[in-house]
Amino acid sequence: MTVSTESTSSPPSPSPSSSSSRTRARRLVVVLGGLSAVSPFATDMYAPGFPEIVASFGTTGSAVQLSLTACLVGLAVGQLVLGPLSDAWGRRRLLLAGSALFSVLSLVCALAPSVVVFDVARLLQGFAGAAGLVVGRAVVSDRFTGTQAARRLATLSVIAMTAPVLAPVAGGLILGVGSWRLVFVTLSAMGLVLSAAVWAWVPESLPAERRGTGGVRAVFAAMGVLLRRRELIGQLLVLGCGLAAVFAYITGSPFVFQDGYGLSPTGYGLVFASNAVGTVAAGMLFGRLAGRVRLMSLLAAGVTITVASMTTLTLLLAVGISALPATWACLFGLTSGFGLLLPASTTLVLAIGADAPGAASGLLGGTQFVLGAAAAPLPGALGGTTAMSTAVVVLGFVLLSATALVTLARPGRGPAGRGGAGSRSTSGG
Repeated sequence: MTVSTESTSSPPSPSPSSSSSRTRARRLVVVLGGLSAVSPFATDMYAPGFPEIVASFGTTGSAVQLSLTACLVGLAVGQLVLGPLSDAWGRRRLLLAGSALFSVLSLVCALAPSVVVFDVARLLQGFAGAAGLVVGRAVVSDRFTGTQAARRLATLSVIAMTAPVLAPVAGGLILGVGSWRLVFVTLSAMGLVLSAAVWAWVPESLPAERRGTGGVRAVFAAMGVLLRRRELIGQLLVLGCGLAAVFAYITGSPFVFQDGYGLSPTGYGLVFASNAVGTVAAGMLFGRLAGRVRLMSLLAAGVTITVASMTTLTLLLAVGISALPATWACLFGLTSGFGLLLPASTTLVLAIGADAPGAASGLLGGTQFVLGAAAAPLPGALGGTTAMSTAVVVLGFVLLSATALVTLARPGRGPAGRGGAGSRSTSGG
């Protein structure tokens, strides 16, 4: 043990520098949390205003719904592109540019004269907002390791999963005092606040000597290297299929609870919010257990809970037991299991791809949104959306997640360590 030459016999008191360091770390996590929340808010906050937007542009509902698809595409592509670029150009400048452009493009949405301009602006808004998600995770990977990284990534995951629940509520409140355009003015203001916060509290976390060499092409080639790692592919599929299950649940659940069980929109909102609490509570539990329990064990627990919950629901429906409490409880199990799965798999992906954290983060975000977008319409693909069709689709994806965990995601060399991804080398496949 190394002892400072200035130590005395009395216990050392916390130094001002360590206190200042903790304050800076807290501020950093707060800003990164805001960056993680703003894209989900942009995705869902305007949903209550869809009918008003249709009337405002004199267009169809499908044309306005296309704006949601455009935003999701922008988020997926943005993460795949901006993550690797941050390995070459650094984190801070992309966070500043992304936040500023998000603010500008939100204002373009607010002032859009036609639905075509609106849809294009939404695509670009999603791309700009992706910077906060993908680069924010890379900053955590730069600054923290092991248990500290796991806990901070769990915090960001909880925020990212809570934001979609709060966003429509916030949007409804804004629509109570103004038009749908005010929603995007609010998003623009959020972008400005985040730009100022990044400028003040997010220093560059990737020094020039640690950045990718050989230009942008070489940095994107690093993504190809990552994709040759079996363990990383497995973790991407575990998380991507898990999120796809959640997206299928989100799109199917309004029909299940309102059309199938006769709940009012308010009643459904309470069910949805209570299930979201399961995700938040599980994420908080993960933060407490990280460092004491192996990450692979926490991940396996999360996957097992999702599979057990959806298998139970599907069997109950198959034998004719379709009761609101049972369906509600099983879907609560799904969201709670995902609350463990999400931060565990995210931490493991970034640890496995620690030699190119931006590229790893980009693959992580891109996989999530691509599989999520593909899964969203499946509960109603064969006609009406029912409890059984939703349960079957969700069960299929959680089984795929479990299969990826068992066959691909196991550590290649050595066990996954406490609070980290294990002793596995990240220099090769």
